[in-house]
Amino acid sequence: MPQHQPPHPSRFPRRTVHLDFHTAPQIPGVGADFDPAAFAQTFRDAHVDSVTVFAKCHHGRLYYDTDRPERHPGLAPGLDLLAEQVDALHAVGIRAPVYLSLQVDEYAAREHPEWIAVGEDLKLARWSASAFDPAWHVLDLSSPYADYFADQLDEVLRRFSPVDGIFVDMCWDQPSASRWAIDGMRREGLDPADADHRNRYATLVARRAMARYSAMVEKALPPDAAQGVWFNSRPKTFLSEERQFVRHVEIEGLPTGGWGYAFLPYVARFVRPLGLPTLSHTGRFHESWGDNAALKPHAALLYECSLMLSQGLTRGVGDVLHPRGTPSAAVYELIGSVYEHIARCEPFVEGGRIVSEVALIADLALGDNPGASTIGAVRALQQVRMQFDVLPPTAELAGYRVVVVPEAVTVDDALAEHLQRYREAGGTVLLVGPALLREGGEPSLPDLPVRDLAPAPAGESFLACTGVPGVREDFPVISYGSRLTARARPGAEVLARVVAPYFPRSWDHFCGHSYTPPAELTDEVAVAVGGSVAAVTVPLLEAFHEHGLEAYRQLLGAALDRLLPDPLLRAGGPLHLETSVVRTATATVVHLISFVPARETQTLDLVHDPFPLVDVPLSLRLGTAPRSVRLEPAGEELSWEHDGQYLHVRVTVLDGHAMLVVEHD
Repeated sequence: MPQHQPPHPSRFPRRTVHLDFHTAPQIPGVGADFDPAAFAQTFRDAHVDSVTVFAKCHHGRLYYDTDRPERHPGLAPGLDLLAEQVDALHAVGIRAPVYLSLQVDEYAAREHPEWIAVGEDLKLARWSASAFDPAWHVLDLSSPYADYFADQLDEVLRRFSPVDGIFVDMCWDQPSASRWAIDGMRREGLDPADADHRNRYATLVARRAMARYSAMVEKALPPDAAQGVWFNSRPKTFLSEERQFVRHVEIEGLPTGGWGYAFLPYVARFVRPLGLPTLSHTGRFHESWGDNAALKPHAALLYECSLMLSQGLTRGVGDVLHPRGTPSAAVYELIGSVYEHIARCEPFVEGGRIVSEVALIADLALGDNPGASTIGAVRALQQVRMQFDVLPPTAELAGYRVVVVPEAVTVDDALAEHLQRYREAGGTVLLVGPALLREGGEPSLPDLPVRDLAPAPAGESFLACTGVPGVREDFPVISYGSRLTARARPGAEVLARVVAPYFPRSWDHFCGHSYTPPAELTDEVAVAVGGSVAAVTVPLLEAFHEHGLEAYRQLLGAALDRLLPDPLLRAGGPLHLETSVVRTATATVVHLISFVPARETQTLDLVHDPFPLVDVPLSLRLGTAPRSVRLEPAGEELSWEHDGQYLHVRVTVLDGHAMLVVEHD
């Protein structure tokens, strides 16, 4: 039984390790080489302040002293591995939240196959179609398995209370056609034969389980605990309804493990406005979880952890403990070298808040994979140095200077009225493609800078730009995807018009390899700005994601320049430079992150080296002259100028991440 409690239960962890331990029952000598003092010292030397340790793994095995038959058979009879881990970590002031796997449990699946979720084809839910592939089964929370798990959780909470936190993994909405699920749907008045009803019931079952388990954990937490229970594997877009079950948020997103490098810049900006303490996980693995015998480059882990810091998140790195219980020296040399840098940076943003001027509206139905238009918008906004959050359609918009509504968002009457109230309060709006029209086909806002909106005939077209920096006026640019036809209203500034091809392309009437060349400039408008609205009739953000054409980003940037002529930050340097602005009680801090992922295989992007920033100009909107301007954590004093509105400075960053710290009154 643990004898020590970690300091500061109300302080949210900053540099964590998620210590996987999915160990098959056939493996002997589990924990045989475990040394409590050496175990704890490994994490302390690596600047780690919290380690998530295992009570129960995906194999359904338990790693603490228990009479339950699920205890791992390879664990020595006298070894209470979890208790010794928790006690050792607490003794050196490191927190030790406890992990339990929920809907993946191979022991329960073997002993109670009737608890496995069932598809509409009556096949058992499994991570493989073949019974002879190594793969996990998925348990059904509408079956008695939910009580079985509650008993396991109750035992852990009784033995380890007060806990530092509970991490419940593998918690998703699992539709099922089991007898348990069918009976439950009938009790709820749902039709088991209806796929939508099965999905609705799966959500209901998962949330009831979360409510039950959350109430159990809350009783085992210190009263002032910042960290409680986290239910992993659920879309963050559910948080508006599910935040009642949690005190904090954790974001699992290994860039090389299938999430990609575009995931965190989106989801962090969505979670951040919720105001909950948030921990983000990457991994030390070359690829994903379970890639135990491969390490990622130092630069990659430095990039990922620096990005978390810049987005106002605390840092987490995933590792797998060897079955014999000894952490790898190579792993913790890597993690420690990165966490040393992060620990040096943290004091400069202590108590700070991210400053954002632009709100990007997201389609919540798309979950954590928000689709081409949203990811295209995130990338483009980053590249034009806008400081932005991602918000649901119902979010409060006061405080944002521009709202961007991408193609994928359906503008219903409620959102249209919400946007109009925001405009009347002084805000500006950029609408793209279908967002220009309400569901009924009427313009989404009054006084748009365009009129006569209607779907355009299918076929390619081109954009002739005017007044767009970096885009020649005499070179029409291809426009991909479906667009709307529109005409400019009097007084609107037109940034792009439509150029028609010589003729539509078809199987028996075509020219060249890809599309018919541009012919005549039309009076159709592609991008226009008037008053407080910018209207984009082509799927600009979606096309930018799919094709990456530079002119699309430049066109978006030109429209935003009209709506926001005095942005918080202007920055030169390479296109990939990522920036964020943090305001503390005494300073404004600008994160500068410069790494470039390279395509290593057909599916793997990887960072090997930082990309140096040399004499890059930055301009920060600042009402008064600063007291000092430094580059941290190096402590380098910089020369600067202040013109009454902007602070101007030039920076050189050679190691991938630094912070411009501007102290002011």
